Amino acid sequence: MSTPYPFTAVVGQTDLRLALLLNAVSPAVGGVLVRGEKGTAKSTAVRALSALLPQVDVVPGCRFSCAPGAPDPACPDGPHEPGPGTARPARMVELPVGASEDRLVGALDIERALAEGVKAFEPGLLADAHRGILYVDEVNLLHDHLIDLLLDAAAMGASYVEREGVSVRHAARFLLVGTMNPEEGELRPQLLDRFGLTVEVAASREPAQRVEVVRRRLSYEDDPAAFATRWSGEEQDVRARVVAARALLPKVRLGDASLLQIAATCAGFEVDGMRADIVMARTATALAAWAGRSGVRKEDVRQAALLALPHRRRRNPFDAPGLDEDKLDEILDRFPDEEPENDPEHDPEPDPEPEGPDDGGPEDGGPDGGGGVPPQGGPEAPQTPEAPAPDDAPEAPDSPAPQPASQDGAAPEQAAVRAAEPFRTKMLSVPGLGEGASGRRSRARTAHGRTTGAQRPRGQLTKLHLAATVQAAAPHQKARGRTGRGLVVRKDDLRQATREGREGNLVLFVVDASGSMAARQRMSAVKGAVLSLLLDAYQRRDKVGLITFRGSAAELALPPTSSVDAAAVRLEQLPTGGRTPLAAGLLKAHEVLRIERLRDPSRRPLLVVVTDGRATSAGSTGSAGSSGSAGSAGGDPRALAGRSARLLQAQGVASVVVDCESGPVRLGLAGVLAGDLGGPAVTLDGLRADSLAGLVKNVRTASDTHRRAA
Repeated sequence: MSTPYPFTAVVGQTDLRLALLLNAVSPAVGGVLVRGEKGTAKSTAVRALSALLPQVDVVPGCRFSCAPGAPDPACPDGPHEPGPGTARPARMVELPVGASEDRLVGALDIERALAEGVKAFEPGLLADAHRGILYVDEVNLLHDHLIDLLLDAAAMGASYVEREGVSVRHAARFLLVGTMNPEEGELRPQLLDRFGLTVEVAASREPAQRVEVVRRRLSYEDDPAAFATRWSGEEQDVRARVVAARALLPKVRLGDASLLQIAATCAGFEVDGMRADIVMARTATALAAWAGRSGVRKEDVRQAALLALPHRRRRNPFDAPGLDEDKLDEILDRFPDEEPENDPEHDPEPDPEPEGPDDGGPEDGGPDGGGGVPPQGGPEAPQTPEAPAPDDAPEAPDSPAPQPASQDGAAPEQAAVRAAEPFRTKMLSVPGLGEGASGRRSRARTAHGRTTGAQRPRGQLTKLHLAATVQAAAPHQKARGRTGRGLVVRKDDLRQATREGREGNLVLFVVDASGSMAARQRMSAVKGAVLSLLLDAYQRRDKVGLITFRGSAAELALPPTSSVDAAAVRLEQLPTGGRTPLAAGLLKAHEVLRIERLRDPSRRPLLVVVTDGRATSAGSTGSAGSSGSAGSAGGDPRALAGRSARLLQAQGVASVVVDCESGPVRLGLAGVLAGDLGGPAVTLDGLRADSLAGLVKNVRTASDTHRRAA
């Protein structure tokens, strides 16, 4: 077994280490979500935490880690006789992103259950993590069905495995720790709220601290055992401090003044529900115990708010996490502390990093060390995009400064405008039945959903179709010598249930940013519509990509990714102006989809073209040798756009056109484009879920109406 990197040797990252240690002191805090860029010691710190946890006493031979003094009465290995327990280190169990359901919750032998009537159960990772740590790296990439199982186990403190009426239950109380890179997509809100604390980490920009990180890492890789030995004293000190804080925790007093501060803070920041109040109370108590105090102070409540509230204030994935610290101080100043009782005169500092053998100075830690959390909130925190001004509002203050016309007569480039407020959109889905990643958009064959039939299992049986299995085994009972009540079931009789659910798709946006879209109010509405579709893609677990076209070329502004907030940032910064190379935008989409089909052939695409349908330039895709270059030499721009659209239709790409044309005189060019793509056209107003326009249920591969209009 490899020697883990010592927890106390982690440079900087003060808030990360503090949040982990608070959960070690009080597991009831509810776990930690660590958000940050790659290479910031997220996984290193989490994996090192288990060495600081006190040992646990377990019933000898119990696979479910029952406590000798209070064994689980429903333990599958029980009932347990009274007796002394066996001490062992607390476990740190890692859940891989691609794990199966059986690996997480355990596997039940259905064949033996049917034939012999016994519950042959093989425990999963939830059983291994009981009374320890369950660590999920890249938790934002975890499949939905595994997230559902984690939510259930975290809420009930138990895991249930049920297969066709056969049920097994065991205790599953664990410290949930997840790490994620926000660039790869945000976390589902239900799971986000289950994490007690959240920490934002970033690499230090201080050269001295970065040097120390490299020095320690190289020293560890040269001789892990010797490096761990050098830090063993500091590790033991922190371990002893955790044990002392746990012993002090039940004696810590959370007074009415502190409870009022907590309630006022949660109310002042408009946090949903009551979980935030409870988590803050537990965190503040753990902070006091960690500092060696028997009473909670205002600084404990303040630190608890900074750790427990930022991720609970997000209303949608485009909101930046964080907390306005000036507002927090203003709220807390209204409620003074109670008189301290029985507190030591000199409390130890709460900074979890002791002085180590390689510590060279203040750059190695402390709140200003540069390796911890970037400033959260404050006056510079991103604000919610403002809604567009009313139609009758004066336009002069918001209008961009006049720009000289371009040489080709096209509209000049204008600065980016803010998006209008997002709204709930109608359902857009890909026709047919897919087999892609689990999601919430289009129909697909999935491991979860309604049962539609049965088939022979292709690998390990996961979802038994009981009726089909009995039907397959019934004709052979006499030949197999059946004498008792139970069926004689063979492996060949087992049938796998086929299920239909929903999949996530690749939603590729192709957005017209040319001069014809440049009217300020109009482009604001267009961006608001795309932002609404991005929010819908986030909720339906899609990947998204963004192509823009204007002037003489199309550009892949955002390669396909799970991070819809990255797409929102690109959209917000999008300038407008120039001619309309519609064909180049469509050919660029063809190129991107061709590459993505090779990378992920099971994920079906949905092309969303946002335009008024005009085409005034042939343009190019912006990449030498690409499919767009051939059509960029000349020719009628509208004819080229039509041929490009029909190329996508021939590839079977499901498409929808968002018609942005406005005004009393409309050319209907977006409808013509939709006909060439083989999909419907929907207006900006018709895209709203609460509009009176017809509901867009599916993106059809053919549209005779649009063809007649063409």
